[in-house]
Amino acid sequence: MALTDLEIAQACVLEPIEKVAAKAGIDKEALEPYGKYKAKISFDYLNSLKDREDGKLILVTAINPTKAGEGKSTTTVGLGDALNQLGYSTMMALREPSLGPVFGLKGGAAGGGYAQVVPMEDINLHFTGDMHAITTANNLLCAMIDNHMYQGNEANLDPNNITFKRCLDMNDRVLRDVQVGCGSKVNGIQRQDGFNITVASEIMAALCLADDLMDLKERFANILVGYTPDKKPVYVRDIDAQGAMAMVMKDAIMPNLVQTLEHNPVLIHGGPFANIAHGCNSVIATKAALKMADYVVTEAGFGADLGAEKFLDIKCRMAGLHPNAVVIVATIRALKQHGGVAFEDLKEENIPAMLDGIENLAKHIDTVKQFGLPYIVAINQFDSDTEAEIDALENWCRENGHPLSLSQVWAKGGKGALDLAEKVVKLTNQENSYAPLYDTDMSIEEKIEAVAQKVYGADGVDFTDEAKEQIEIFKANGWDKTPVCMAKTQMSLTDDPKRMGAPKGFRITVRELRPSLGAGFIVALTGKVLTMPGLPAHPSALDMDIDENGKMVGLF
Repeated sequence: MALTDLEIAQACVLEPIEKVAAKAGIDKEALEPYGKYKAKISFDYLNSLKDREDGKLILVTAINPTKAGEGKSTTTVGLGDALNQLGYSTMMALREPSLGPVFGLKGGAAGGGYAQVVPMEDINLHFTGDMHAITTANNLLCAMIDNHMYQGNEANLDPNNITFKRCLDMNDRVLRDVQVGCGSKVNGIQRQDGFNITVASEIMAALCLADDLMDLKERFANILVGYTPDKKPVYVRDIDAQGAMAMVMKDAIMPNLVQTLEHNPVLIHGGPFANIAHGCNSVIATKAALKMADYVVTEAGFGADLGAEKFLDIKCRMAGLHPNAVVIVATIRALKQHGGVAFEDLKEENIPAMLDGIENLAKHIDTVKQFGLPYIVAINQFDSDTEAEIDALENWCRENGHPLSLSQVWAKGGKGALDLAEKVVKLTNQENSYAPLYDTDMSIEEKIEAVAQKVYGADGVDFTDEAKEQIEIFKANGWDKTPVCMAKTQMSLTDDPKRMGAPKGFRITVRELRPSLGAGFIVALTGKVLTMPGLPAHPSALDMDIDENGKMVGLF
């Protein structure tokens, strides 16, 4: 019987974090250890790297996934290990897992099999406390908003028009809409409120796009709190909460250093969801890795329609990053699902369905090409894949001129991606014409339509009356010259999670827009996507346990 991801991780003999840091040329004095196997890297050290030349940046993205995920993080880790095996100085930059999916269905974000980041249990649970700091900064602001209104409301906030919500790093559907301040007057002003999951919080987005602590504090000051009764905006700076919020984040702003199963250095920092936020690890970690390694492998959440689009239209634009190559992860099981096969039947061989679903891969390739970047298709192999299915997918790639590599990193670690690594190095040596898909000076409607038409393949966009009113408010307040962050289902190119493949003749519905001024973008909510998920009928938490010796089971 095959070992689980957790059993593989538990069998690994970890190296002290100081030894891992030395591989990346990081001085021991630059580390702030959190136990033996994880540490934060000080800003004094990061600032000392500013004059170094940047390495090359490789993005790992994917097709629209099944509900179990298709292995972007696993591929990222395996590719990074393979590049190190080939003698290239390489670091990986990943997102921090959210406890929501850890206890829900999808799982964590530390890779899998023999392409994992460790200590896996720590990374998927409390890690170094960054998620808790983000949650605390968010909810400190909420407490100060309600207290400000209770203590006299100098900013003249309208209790019925507070836009900033509380958050919790858990899938908890009952918190989507709540009443606060219930009971006697000493409990505050009664009003409607709600919770986002922490990874959808504006605090998370601001952290992941900030340059340093002072930049983060300024971003906090710019966050919209709500409106006055006559519709004038009120910001965090108007209630003077940014200083305390930034103080809570003084450690969380520093990137976290850990290792792969092969003891290669990895930076894990920040973790915004890609279906409701911008889906990339922090700019701080990515830029730091580029100064410390010749090659940096990073991932962006879900398919290229979400994570990669936001990485290339938001993160790289804002941070001045220029990616060198893109790896598009495809799995035979996901292609079969896009060809009409039910999730429970995906292990059965079905070449016709796979070839029917391959149009989804073709659309994601088209999206990457529109950004002007060289790419390669990485076929992430699963045990259930048959030789005939693999041959058919490889033949399709060759016949259509798409570079490809069979990736076996789950089973073999870095050795399973040596071919992929060699091909990726060649891709990074090519000149490319990377550019975002739209200009931020375009109208909000035009930017959203550009993403919907160019990336999703939609005919156009429909805006609800509420969304139209919000756009006019944003224009009047000068918030319209920013990138747009699309909140959309990850399961489909459309805003309907049940529409598979690469549909034609559809439109996207934008039901609501939210100004994320601390992050520096406008969020457009489409379809029925939710910013606070719920647990499934059988959450993973039901299968988890711990014994008297502290040994965990069921954590993947």
